[in-house]
Parts: sequence; structure tokens; C-alpha cells
Amino acid sequence: MQKRIFNILFFATSLLVTFSLFPQAYAAETKFTVVIDAGHGGHDPGAIGRRGKEKNINLSVALKLGRLIKQNCPDTRVVYTREKDVFIPLHRRAEIANDAKADLFISIHTNSIASRSSKVSGTETYTLGLHRTEENLEVAKKENAVILIEDDYKQRYAGFNPNSAESYIIFEFLQDKNMAQSVNFATAVQRCFRNANRTDKGVHQAGFLVLRATSMPSVLIELGYITNPTEESFLLSEQGSSTLARSIYQAFLNYKGEKVTGSNQLMAVENAAPFTETTDIPEAETSEVTTTPAKQVALQNNEVNPAGKPVFKIQILTSDRKLSPKSKLFKGLSPVDSYQEKGIIKYTYGSDTNYNKILRLKRSKVDSKFKDAFIIAFKDGAKININQAIREFKQNR
Repeated sequence: MQKRIFNILFFATSLLVTFSLFPQAYAAETKFTVVIDAGHGGHDPGAIGRRGKEKNINLSVALKLGRLIKQNCPDTRVVYTREKDVFIPLHRRAEIANDAKADLFISIHTNSIASRSSKVSGTETYTLGLHRTEENLEVAKKENAVILIEDDYKQRYAGFNPNSAESYIIFEFLQDKNMAQSVNFATAVQRCFRNANRTDKGVHQAGFLVLRATSMPSVLIELGYITNPTEESFLLSEQGSSTLARSIYQAFLNYKGEKVTGSNQLMAVENAAPFTETTDIPEAETSEVTTTPAKQVALQNNEVNPAGKPVFKIQILTSDRKLSPKSKLFKGLSPVDSYQEKGIIKYTYGSDTNYNKILRLKRSKVDSKFKDAFIIAFKDGAKININQAIREFKQNR
């Protein structure tokens, strides 16, 4: 008996010693990498207010955001472009993200306008694209102007002039493969800011060089206006920076959760056993993009579904705005439908009660264009769990 107790104690002690010496062996597997970029730094102060500098506000929020993720998301690796007051060129920030093979890039900044007594306030989040308003262009110009203090900026950025409107024409022709996911995260950020009682100035597009060179979903967040005395006080306060960091963190959780769910859902669909083929139902032939609430999705062009069977579709991308049916973002897929969910417009391709037919369509026409696409299902006008829909399809075959 004593020998048995000794063996148990010895085994337990061995485990404790091994874990203390090699904790990384037992750490949660890293499945997601986020790069957090505190804008400006070092001899580049960014915008300057009456009491503070943008570079310090950005760093404070970035570090707090990173700590929240590290403490609560063991499967996530956090990489900073800077953790102290140093200058990092724009191109190097993008390189850090690309080298880390990041899944998400978050660049944190603070806004300003010419008047330091301005009452303009609020948060806004940008994704890469062509500016739609003069105001958006001015924001991009301010953030891109940092390249002017880099010695080789003319060669490094191929003659790009941050102060010339003509230089931004290039962004009109950019095909950002990560735009949909970037907009998805940006929308979540603004929603969380709004929930924290911050003034919501919306999601916008503009030509930011720091986003242009990244190869993953990326956003640039403007936390508020340092030129507004009231907002500057909030930005500089411990409570203010913590509130902003928590808001971005909550948006990160929402985005990451949806992305992981989508990936798991896609894996479940791809690994599902082949089903016995049933009579095909003709595909919808609508030629225009329509947008309806997720709980009121109507079958297109009088598609018949008398038995209340699940209808399968392929979700290809999301956006914060309605896209033209001929948008280049659809990469030639037509017809495309859409539905709204949590304020985000989600676009789908294909529609059929035959799961096998949609699966073949996805593999033959969609996977090569949208690697993150996955199959979803609706029943009686409401979105339902894909696994439940597949089970019903098997029962009805």
C-alpha cells in the first residue's frame, strides 16, 4: 500500500516538474495570429493636442488590447509592431505582419483636424480602398505623410506622394482579396465603440499605405480627435484608453469567433460523407443582388419549396454596404444574392435544396475564387444550423 502511494506521489511530482520546466509543451495550440500596430512613434509624434501626443495614446491602447487578448485567448499569438516609443517605417510594419503570417492586422491611430478647439469627435475605422470623400482623403494623407521622414521613401514607395491626390488613383484599381473580412471586422469595431457610448463615425475606405502591403484582413482605427479638448482628455485618461482597448478586444472576439465558426463549418461540410443523390431542383436565376433580413430570406424567382426543406447556399463574402451585381468583388460569379445579419450584408452564390449540388458547385466554381467560402442553409425564410440542415437533407433524400 505504501509503495503504491509512493508511486502515485512520484508520478504527480514528475508531472509538476516537467510542466514547470517545459510549460510551452502544454500550452494551447496557436491557431490565430494578430498583429497590433501602434501608429507613429519615436521622432514621429503623429497628431499633437494641447496636452498629449498621438504616438503615446496609440501605444497605450495597443498594449492594453494585446494584454487582453493574451490573458483571455490562449490560442492566439499577439505580435506588436512596436512596444515602446520607437519609430517604425510604414513598410516595416506591413513586413512584420506578413512575416508573422498574421490572420488580422490592427493599426491604431488618433485623429485630428486643423482647429485645436474643434468640437468634432468620434471614432471611425478604415479599410483599404479608394477614398469616397475629401474628408477620407485628408485622413489618409495625414497618416501616409510619415513616409516623408524616411530617407528612401521615393524609391521605397515607387514615387508615391502622400500629398498628391493623383497618387491615390492606384487604389481605385486595387483588388483587395481581404476586403470583405476587413469590412466585417471594421464593422464589429464600430459597433463595439457605439456600445461603449463613443460617437460612431462609421466604416470607411481610403488609401492607407500601411494597409496596402499587408496580406491579411487589415484595418486602421482612429480612436478619436486629439484636437477636441474633451475627447483628448478622454484619450489620455486611464479609463478612456481602457474603454477603447476593451471595445476593440470585444470586436476581436466577435470576429475571431465568427471566422473560426465559419472554418469549422466549412471543414464539417467538406468532410461530410457523400449523400445519395436526389432529384435536382433548378438553381435560382435572379440577375440582381437583393438584400433581405436573415429571418425573412425569400426564395428567389419563385423557387418552389412546398415541403419546407432546407435551402443551401454558398456564402462568399461580407460587406457593410450594398454592392453592385456587377461588382468586381464577386470575381465573375453570377447571380449573387445577399441577406443582412447583425448589420452586415452577406453575399451568397447558388441556391438549392440539394446539398450535393451546392457542394459540387462550391468545389467547381467557388473554391478557386473564394478560399474561405462556406455553405449555409435557410429554412422557411430563416437561417438554420448547417449540420441540422444536412441531417434533414439526408432524411428527405
